[in-house]
Amino acid sequence: MTIRQGIDPTTQASFSLKNRLGRLAWGIVQATLFRWSPRPAHGLRALLLKMFGAKLGVGCHVYPSAQIWAPWNLEMDDHACLGDGVICYSMARIRLGKKVVVSQRAHLCSGSHDYEDRNFQLYALPITIADHVWVCAEAFLGPGVEIGEGAVIGARAVATRSMPPWMVCAGNPCRPLKPRNIRGQ
Repeated sequence: MTIRQGIDPTTQASFSLKNRLGRLAWGIVQATLFRWSPRPAHGLRALLLKMFGAKLGVGCHVYPSAQIWAPWNLEMDDHACLGDGVICYSMARIRLGKKVVVSQRAHLCSGSHDYEDRNFQLYALPITIADHVWVCAEAFLGPGVEIGEGAVIGARAVATRSMPPWMVCAGNPCRPLKPRNIRGQ
């Protein structure tokens, strides 16, 4: 999916007709079959996402109130989870590694606008979340952010820059606070 460049997004569509029709079809499925599926029906929701191009490993859990903008830009490795009310604004690729947990109402936002461009041009950059990461409730990850393996992004943190592996990170702006030590290892 390519964002159309050099246009005025207030008067012209930023995406192709094919992209917009795909999102329309997904929107209908997401608002009906996906949204109203029983909570434990993770397999059904995974199937629906895969039908729209998502790449999901085994045992992925996506809860019915999660909102995925473009499933074809979503990739989840084995046992990854998108919790209740998660917003996955997948204008660009959003990749979740193995055993990643994205908790309730977190926002993964891969698109924004260039506020210095006279046309307020839309742009998108991928978000990559490595294995064993926990993105806590209501955290925000912006375009181009990479979260290192095993990191914890604290509740309501605002990460507009990449975060290192095996660190507990929090705040606005999000910053590394202390190492994440796993007991029993």
